[in-house]
Amino acid sequence: MPTVEIYTQAFCPYCSRAVRLMREKGVPFTEIDAPRGSAARREAIERSGGSTTVPQIFIDGQSIGGCDELLELERTGRLDPLLAA
Repeated sequence: MPTVEIYTQAFCPYCSRAVRLMREKGVPFTEIDAPRGSAARREAIERSGGSTTVPQIFIDGQSIGGCDELLELERTGRLDPLLAA
C-alpha cells in the first residue's frame, strides 16, 4: 500500500471529509496538523508547489491536491488504483 499523508487543520470541513474518505476505504494514512503559520503548513505549501489551502494530500510523495481533487479521483474510479499501487 502506498504512503498517504494528509496535511490538515482543526475545524476544516474539507479536511474532515478527506480524512473520513480514507478511513472509510480502510487506507492507513498520516495526518499532519498544519495550522496557518506553522512549519508544517509551510512544508505542505512547498511540497504541493505553492498551494496554500488545506487539506493537502500526498500519495507516495506525489501531490494529488486537496479534498475536491480527492473526491474527483474517487468519483471517476481513479483513486483505488493509486491506493493499490
